[in-house]
Amino acid sequence: MSEAMHIVLDETAMAAAGQGNVLASRLIHRAHAETGWFLYAPSCALVEADRARPGTDEHLAALPGITVLDLDPPAALAIAQQETWAAAHSQHAAQPTADRPDGAIVATTAPKRWEGQPVRILDLNP
Repeated sequence: MSEAMHIVLDETAMAAAGQGNVLASRLIHRAHAETGWFLYAPSCALVEADRARPGTDEHLAALPGITVLDLDPPAALAIAQQETWAAAHSQHAAQPTADRPDGAIVATTAPKRWEGQPVRILDLNP
């Protein structure tokens, strides 16, 4: 049995999913259909995705394979130190936790934005 896959969608990946991005759609399908695949939508990134593409929040929150992450106190403190809430919440969500000792991978369509950041990324560009 393989290890679990934990993937955090940043706001660009969420918007891409709503626009029919094949790679984002595959992630969503796997998280719903396969054991050991976990997909997370940080709430701050979800808000930004909805601003860019209205309706994204309701669509993604309704999908059974996606877990929406609340803005808890540790995330709020991490966000306070960053420039944008969406990126900060995504980066915070990708950090190691008791449930995800190796952290999570950030799925994005803007990989250059993550250069120099302490996260692993998955480029969703075709």
